[in-house]
Amino acid sequence: MARHTKTDILDAAEYLFSQSGFTQTSMREITARAEVNLASVNYHFGSKKNLIQAVFKRYFDQLMPEVKSCLASLPHIEGVKGVEQLLYSLIPPMINLNTLSTQGTATFVKLLGRGYNETQGHLRKFLMNDYGDCIRALVDAIRHCLPELPEEELFWRLHFAMGSFVFSMASSQALTEIAESDFHKHVDIEEVIQHLVPFVAQGLAGK
Repeated sequence: MARHTKTDILDAAEYLFSQSGFTQTSMREITARAEVNLASVNYHFGSKKNLIQAVFKRYFDQLMPEVKSCLASLPHIEGVKGVEQLLYSLIPPMINLNTLSTQGTATFVKLLGRGYNETQGHLRKFLMNDYGDCIRALVDAIRHCLPELPEEELFWRLHFAMGSFVFSMASSQALTEIAESDFHKHVDIEEVIQHLVPFVAQGLAGK
C-alpha cells in the first residue's frame, strides 16, 4: 500500500508539474489528484523540493546509465561530424523514456523546460550530486569534439543548444500538428529530434 501511495503521488506530481510548472502547482492540487492527504506526501517526500527531485529521479535513473554506455562506445571524431554523431547516439536513450510512461520522453522534456525556465536552483545541485559524473562526461565528450573552442564560448553554446532542445521538445506536439497540416506528413517526437540534431550540432561547432 505504501509503495502504491508513493507512486500515485509521483504520478500526480509529474503530470501537474509538466502541465503547470513547479511554482504554480500547489501541494493541495497534488494531494487531490493523487487522492491522498498531505501527511502522506510529507511522510514519503518531506518537502515539495524533495518531491520535485523524486519526479526527475525516475527519469534520470534510467537515462543516465544509457547515456554513459553511449559515450563509452563513441569513436573520437572532431568537429561538427563528431558532435552530430554524439547527439544522434543520445536519441535511443531519450526515446526509451517512453517505457516509463506513454508519453515519457515528451513529459521528461517538459519537466526539463519547467526547471530551466523557473530557475529551480536546488535541481542543479541535485543533478550534479547524483549524476554529476555522467553530466561531466557528456560535456567532456563535446569538448573533445571541439578542442579549439574556448571554455567560455562552449558554456554559451551549450546553454543555447539546451534552450533550443527544450523549446523544440516542449512544443513538439504543436510542431507535429503543423507538419501534418502544412506538409501532410505525420511526424513523431523521434523525428522531431532527428531534425533538431544537425541544427544543434552546427550551433555548437559553428565558427
